[in-house]
Amino acid sequence: NKEKIMAYKIQHYQDNKEKILANKKQYLKTETGKKNNRINMWKHRGIICDDYQALYQRYLDTNNCEECGVEMAFGRQMNCRCVDHDHETGLVRNILCNGCNLKRR
Repeated sequence: NKEKIMAYKIQHYQDNKEKILANKKQYLKTETGKKNNRINMWKHRGIICDDYQALYQRYLDTNNCEECGVEMAFGRQMNCRCVDHDHETGLVRNILCNGCNLKRR
């Protein structure tokens, strides 16, 4: 039965791939989509947190780097915000600009 279900899911995806991808792209533009995508990215990168919702809110609310004080932005600039974490334990330390985060590695 599992094989039939898997075959159905694969076929359904192939038959509806364009529509599914368009819906996903639309979802990722919503606030909920952005939030869930960011949290999933953190989990994938090994960030461990008891309350990801609170961490996300802290991430949004932090306007200045907690290390150097520079005003941070969203995106891929040098001063974009990053969640700094201990790579051995996965625990969050600070919200930093990209420059300070790279120096801490």
